[in-house]
Amino acid sequence: MNFLRGVMGGQSAGPQHTEAETIQKLCDRVASSTLLDDRRDAVRALKSLSKKYRLEVGIQAMEHLIRVLQTDRSDSEIIGYALDTLYNIISNDEEEEVDDVEEENSTRQSEDLGSQFTEIFIKQQENVTLLLSLLEEFDFHVRWPGVKLLTSLLKQLGPQVQQIILVSPMGVSRLMDLLADSREVIRNDGVLLLQALTRSNGAIQKIVAFENAFERLLDIITEEGNSDGGIVVEDCLILLQNLLKNNNSNQNFFKEGSYIQRMKPWFEVGDENSGWSAQKVTNLHLMLQLVRVLVSPNNPPGATSSCQKAMFQCGLLQQLCTILMATGVPADILTETINTVSEVIRGCQVNQDYFASVNAPSNPPRPAIVVLLMSMVNERQPFVLRCAVLYCFQCFLYKNQKGQGEIVSTLLPSTIDATGNTVSAGQLLCGGLFSTDSLSNWCAAVALAHALQENATQKEQLLRVQLATSIGNPPVSLLQQCTNILSQGSKIQTRVGLLMLLCTWLSNCPIAVTHFLHNSANVPFLTGQIAENLGEEEQLVQGLCALLLGISIYFNDNSLETYMKEKLKQLIEKRIGKENFIEKLGFISKHELYSRASQKPQPNFPSPEYMIFDHEFTKLVKELEGVITKAIYKSSEEDKKEEEVKKTLEQHDSIVTHYKNMIREQDLQLEELKQQISTLKCQNEQLQTAVTQQVSQIQQHKDQYNLLKVQLGKDSQHQGPYSDGAQMNGIQPEEISRLREEIEELKSNRELLQSQLAEKDSLIENLKSSQPSPGTNEQSSATAGDSEQIAELKQELATLKSQLNSQSVEIAKLQTEKQELLQKTEAFVKSAPVPGESETVIATKTTDVEGRLSALLQETKELKNEIKALSEERTAIKEQLDSSNSTIAILQNEKNKLEVDIIDAKREQDDLLVLLADQDQKIFSLKNKLKELGHPVEEEDELESGDQDDEDDEDEDDGKEQGHI
Repeated sequence: MNFLRGVMGGQSAGPQHTEAETIQKLCDRVASSTLLDDRRDAVRALKSLSKKYRLEVGIQAMEHLIRVLQTDRSDSEIIGYALDTLYNIISNDEEEEVDDVEEENSTRQSEDLGSQFTEIFIKQQENVTLLLSLLEEFDFHVRWPGVKLLTSLLKQLGPQVQQIILVSPMGVSRLMDLLADSREVIRNDGVLLLQALTRSNGAIQKIVAFENAFERLLDIITEEGNSDGGIVVEDCLILLQNLLKNNNSNQNFFKEGSYIQRMKPWFEVGDENSGWSAQKVTNLHLMLQLVRVLVSPNNPPGATSSCQKAMFQCGLLQQLCTILMATGVPADILTETINTVSEVIRGCQVNQDYFASVNAPSNPPRPAIVVLLMSMVNERQPFVLRCAVLYCFQCFLYKNQKGQGEIVSTLLPSTIDATGNTVSAGQLLCGGLFSTDSLSNWCAAVALAHALQENATQKEQLLRVQLATSIGNPPVSLLQQCTNILSQGSKIQTRVGLLMLLCTWLSNCPIAVTHFLHNSANVPFLTGQIAENLGEEEQLVQGLCALLLGISIYFNDNSLETYMKEKLKQLIEKRIGKENFIEKLGFISKHELYSRASQKPQPNFPSPEYMIFDHEFTKLVKELEGVITKAIYKSSEEDKKEEEVKKTLEQHDSIVTHYKNMIREQDLQLEELKQQISTLKCQNEQLQTAVTQQVSQIQQHKDQYNLLKVQLGKDSQHQGPYSDGAQMNGIQPEEISRLREEIEELKSNRELLQSQLAEKDSLIENLKSSQPSPGTNEQSSATAGDSEQIAELKQELATLKSQLNSQSVEIAKLQTEKQELLQKTEAFVKSAPVPGESETVIATKTTDVEGRLSALLQETKELKNEIKALSEERTAIKEQLDSSNSTIAILQNEKNKLEVDIIDAKREQDDLLVLLADQDQKIFSLKNKLKELGHPVEEEDELESGDQDDEDDEDEDDGKEQGHI
């Protein structure tokens, strides 16, 4: 601590000798006193002196105070005093009023003291661990000073304290318990502590997030009243930003936990002008920034897209659009809302479509896009608001070809409202493009350029736009009007905007280049601008003119004889010089504002003078600068050879694409046929299992029938006629019921067989209907599998025939058995009565037997009828089998025809492969010529041709395997 004594000696207004002695005596009492009350009083006195005599108390008492924290944990009061004293020593909070002259010096000195005392405290990591353990105490007088002290330590030396807490066991988890404290003072200071703890430390941010911080913070915000809450809501939002900003893991956890849905109530702001307090504006501003953190363009595209979709599904985007169109919203909130909506819809087609459907609450209703564009081209609106509207329009058109087409269509003659009652987006852009305000010119030109970004169709459509410049004069095209304004020598900002629009319009669009060159005044104007030696302010315009002329050369299709590529190059070489032209072209990327615009897509400028470059245009410059330089130095012969090679490669690509599509279609058809074969196999297996079950059932019926026969034989050999008659009376009805059950089972078996035959017939019909017509390769590849299926069906039909024959034999046996039973009953009736019995008993028995016999005869007749019906159905089944055999014969003939077609298709495929081999040989020779001429051959072409050869070889092998099958 010797270095602190130097600071103490340098103070101009130090304590008097008596106060220094007092502090020393108090420290001695804390160190040596055995009574707890004495030590407590001494620590209380040090606390009262620590604010005024911060340096002396810190130098002499810090070690003693730390020892008190270690030894006197049982007394919460002395622990609280010690923590308060340490806080006063380390904290830089100044409560005393100082003069303005002395304020800066005192603040710097205070910060130095705080960082030095913090360094002493955390030099022993056990001190921080001790402080973390004290935070587990529920006593208010211990917990609250401990929270304040740890917060002050983090503010002084954040990274070092963060590392100590990170390696401390359960360090972060102990601090998370502060958010659940029922005492609001501790909870609120706990939020401030976590703010300092999570600042710029991704590892701690992840731990805090997985300790359920999102749930607790959102609960606090809801309890405090969302945007209407106080400073606590602001602190919670700042902590949420610390956890989510530049932390992809936490962002994904926030989305997966469905916490985005809980953000919607934050933006439920009523239309009534109930007043916007400063705290409410701050809270809402932080809430909007939190939404932007989740959908920032700097995030991974997949994470941003999923958050955008979630915001649309939960209604958050709709709520933001409501604020956007509401009245009475403060300007800064409206600006931030526009920026937030911009990033929520950027690159998300669903959100962009919804935003296009939003209407402003006016009479008549106007689209929100039109209302925003009116603000953008209005020079009376604040500059920040106009930049936000431009960003919103750019995000709406980003990767949105549908929206680009809708904007361009409002400029076309067929869609313009002749009555003039409504103003369209295209009309507003044209009005801003040709207004007297240079900022409106620049914004409108950039907005229109985004409507053409990477969309060749809309570039061609915009060539149709005609403008009426004055009464009595013919209309002028939009392209010509832009070049006219450019040549009139307007402000630099206007000319830069128009040149960026023209460069975007002409790039990758040879038709637009032809229209531009068709005006004979354009090329002389550009060459004159580039050739002049102008000041630094005009160098940027010269660079953009060089870029526009280079685009006119690189994307020139030589349709105009006067301005072919070679002639334009000769013109540059004569009037400008190639080296001078390349030097002027480099002025763009060397400009100081170019690198600033290339960093972020949002147009964020401190003042209108800095509004020069657009983010998307910087990408275009980076892409075209190198190719234009190469194109300028190429000779005419190299250009011709390159064009010939391009044409040959295009022809080859078209041929390869054709064969690729053909092979792809054949593969799809083969897959369909394979699926059909697999389904037929499954059905065949099911039928085979059903037949197996039927065979087992028939065997069971045979065994039951044999048992019945044995029982009947035993009954007929009984000793006495009376007993024989008694057995007949007792057993015969049971046997008949068993026979009836047997016949019912045979009927059910017959119905099952009939249903199976119907399924077979339907399968045969499906085969006939799905049989492909001959003449294609995929049909020939499937016939081998079909022939196997037909053979299997034949075998199954043969087994069904044998089963039907066996069942008919069983029915005949049952009929013969029935006849034998009838004969037995008739013999029993004719037998004589038993001697010794009375005539009355004999008459009674005879009547009983006759009744039973009549019932048996009736049942026998019914059985005969059922057997007759079974025989008729068996005949019908045989007829169905005959028709199935004829169908199989027809399918066999069609199979033979398909086999012939397979051979023809294979021959055609071999011819195609030979043709492809010739094409590949030609490509290889052409590439060798290009290499000999010094033209670099792209690796993608070689890879694509290699991939094509591999695909052809694989297809040939597949064809051979199908043919073998």
